[in-house]
Amino acid sequence: MQLSNDELKIKINELKEKLDVTVVAHFYQRDEVFEMADITGDSLELAMRTQADDAEFVLFCGVGFMGQSVKVLSPEKRVVMPKIACCAMARMIDSLYFDDSVKYLNDNGISNENILPITYINSNADVKAKVGEMGGMVCTSSNAKKIITKALEEGKKILFVPDRCLGQNIANQMGLKSMVIGQEGNPMECDILCYDGFCSVHQLFTVDDIEFYRNKFPGILIATHPECDPAICDASDFVGSTSQLIKYIQEQPEDQKIAVGTEFNMVNRLRPKNTYVLSSTKPECPTMNETTLEDLYVTLKAIDDGEPINEIEVDKQTQKWAKIALERMLAL
Repeated sequence: MQLSNDELKIKINELKEKLDVTVVAHFYQRDEVFEMADITGDSLELAMRTQADDAEFVLFCGVGFMGQSVKVLSPEKRVVMPKIACCAMARMIDSLYFDDSVKYLNDNGISNENILPITYINSNADVKAKVGEMGGMVCTSSNAKKIITKALEEGKKILFVPDRCLGQNIANQMGLKSMVIGQEGNPMECDILCYDGFCSVHQLFTVDDIEFYRNKFPGILIATHPECDPAICDASDFVGSTSQLIKYIQEQPEDQKIAVGTEFNMVNRLRPKNTYVLSSTKPECPTMNETTLEDLYVTLKAIDDGEPINEIEVDKQTQKWAKIALERMLAL
């Protein structure tokens, strides 16, 4: 017999009290899963906060690269996931595609010694390791500008993977020249060379959506995530990471209307009034929404039975270089 959500929550809480486990959940998770977490946040925040946690098991509700980041930074922990869901953006690049991008720059007159790679944290461990081996580092949407500013001090071309939108938006903010690898342009004339990856959810937002809300609600503010297309960010009143969006919206007067361009579940939890989703369709991340309460219960029950499922493993060489890439970022 299938259990109701209320019954599942009771059983989940009983197992949490019994087991040496910490449940963490990303902001984009379903409400009912998000509410069961001991720690919530964005991807890097979760990886860092779990470093300081003493539990043997980290049960991570999110997508695969996030579980990997926890394992890379805390290899002694046992990391399990209710669903090893795959971020579509992270799947757009692997170590071979990374090598192809480096070769493209080489073929256009840029040697490896003159390339500094930076990978958005939304990438798998093998890509982070490649970046680490080449002397590069990881960035997040909140610190990308700071990371790129530091990187440019080395006088090298920046290879930015995998999100072209974040790379282009930061370049625009800093007055730098960028291009998407394989598209029209001369790499030698650019500061930032962007891999052609993107977030399918943040591609749903359009300039027409912005115009619709501004016509309907004069004075409304538009706040968007930098994974959106540069045209969307250029037309916005505020552009920021998940945590920055939350802070910005919380600081606005209660009667200030705001349309937000990021994942639906997070927007839906922001505040009860005067907050709108900047889309004519529901911008819900399909892979983030794979995890259900039943999945969470089954994963906890497996730990209790002594047979953990969906445990994250990262080989030692990948772990070594991916950790170096992450630690270079954290050092800044």
